[in-house]
Amino acid sequence: MIEKVETIKKQKSLGEILSNKKAKYIVGTLLLSGIGIALPRVFHVLAGTSSGATFLPMHIAVLIAALVFGATSASIVGGASIIFSYLSAGMPTIERLPYMLIELIIYAILLSVFNKKFNSYISLLATIIVGRVIYSAILFIAINIFELPTYGISVIQSIITGLPGIVIQLACVPIIARVIRKGINLDD
Repeated sequence: MIEKVETIKKQKSLGEILSNKKAKYIVGTLLLSGIGIALPRVFHVLAGTSSGATFLPMHIAVLIAALVFGATSASIVGGASIIFSYLSAGMPTIERLPYMLIELIIYAILLSVFNKKFNSYISLLATIIVGRVIYSAILFIAINIFELPTYGISVIQSIITGLPGIVIQLACVPIIARVIRKGINLDD
């Protein structure tokens, strides 16, 4: 009987812990990091290794994290996704890894900031536009001023190639983020 009471107390404690806002952020960030690692692999298996540049699957988890949990969570998701994807699958390549990490962190920060002032659709569109402008400036500085190595980066070409991914982001990310926020009662 005493064991049963202790078990109930522990279950209640776990329930209380998981209802804590901080725990939701931690668990959500971990889950979205896992999605950021798994989703590109799924796309690579189903549509080939070049599908990452077309559908931008790693961006999806970062953008959702930015809308649901904010810049810190989204930056962690981006960093974890990039590093663990590289370690487990060799993708992105080591030459592309730092540039992609910078790109995802730019999106994480911008979307979090814009989302405080605008609705998620306008915030996402502004992030996609402003983020690519900032990313272009960083690439220009890195390559032309600091003479860092490049892997043949073309922001214009990456935008054209990534149009299907951008459309997917605009169509799905705000809806998914809204469902998650509502589902975990984050606004309480």
